[in-house]
Amino acid sequence: MRIAYFTHSLASCWNHGNAHFLRGVLRELIARGHDVRAYEPEGSWSLANLLADAGEAGLDAYRAAYPDLSSTSFAADASPEQLIDDADVVIVHEWNEPALVAAIGRLRIAGGRFKLLFHDTHHRAVSDPDAIRAFDLSGYDGVLAFGEALSDVYRRWGWGGRVWTWHEAADTRLFHPPEQEGAREGLVWIGNWGDGERTAELERFLLAPAAQVGLPLDIYGVRYPDEAQAMLARHGARYHGWAANARAPAIFAGHLATIHVPRRYYATILPGIPTIRVFEALACGIPLLSAPWSDSEGLFRPGDFLSVSDGDGMADRLRDIVHDPQLRATLAAHGLETIRARHTCAHRADELLAVIAQLDQTQRTAA
Repeated sequence: MRIAYFTHSLASCWNHGNAHFLRGVLRELIARGHDVRAYEPEGSWSLANLLADAGEAGLDAYRAAYPDLSSTSFAADASPEQLIDDADVVIVHEWNEPALVAAIGRLRIAGGRFKLLFHDTHHRAVSDPDAIRAFDLSGYDGVLAFGEALSDVYRRWGWGGRVWTWHEAADTRLFHPPEQEGAREGLVWIGNWGDGERTAELERFLLAPAAQVGLPLDIYGVRYPDEAQAMLARHGARYHGWAANARAPAIFAGHLATIHVPRRYYATILPGIPTIRVFEALACGIPLLSAPWSDSEGLFRPGDFLSVSDGDGMADRLRDIVHDPQLRATLAAHGLETIRARHTCAHRADELLAVIAQLDQTQRTAA
């Protein structure tokens, strides 16, 4: 099968959380013999920022970890028809320009023989619905949404049975426990500051408890303004700036535990969406503690991670983590087992192929 995926960037993960999942799924499809082509716009915002932050060397980790992946850059005036060519399936991510999204849809309406899917992996459908409504999706066969709560939004918008919940997952070819255990110390948090939608939560569930327990805390991510970095410094956290997503397994391997602090939209009006960080941590076999978050879809099992309700509870559980090696081992093994059984990119490739098969059947029936 010939599959074309239009992404914001395959090469860059700078403030681009979808990069891990996209790379993993495309690599899985390639391994199964599919002809996969990735397209990204020239001068993409994520790639431009990565190069400004780390230079060309910032791409080294991606290139070393994914030698089987590549992408084709296209200019703003490029012909979508020529890019799509003879693809059987075209998937367009929501972090593309509305004009491109609409142009590909028009090709489908005009008789394009490919199946066309829109892929949404963000909270904008509820945080900025006008931005999503600006996309002309009239030519699309369906929507892939990364959580059931987000699928419900599209159903309310009239998509009915043409929206499928397609959660993110871990690329376990890369994200796995270290081959050989080494020294582990302190906590680590990998995440971007964002737009201030979880500032209070980061202080309450991450910074203050770590300082209270006296645990060293390493933080990796981007878009930390001066006031954010000042807050980290007040709590004694060590800020390291951007780190390539492909380096995350090695970073996890040097720490005792990590913490999940969901963005406010995923803790409130879009419950059940864990985002990629949970999958990454559990796949790497590092104990995970989580601020309040509702696993409304039952993606995980009790014991995969520790849930806490407030900052004092987080501090208490961190003390348990420090003093109880058996607890650490049990959490790591339990979470890893769930990932391998249910949440790998191989599982998501199966789900995508099932969606495509369903579209095939629907089209044959209509014909």
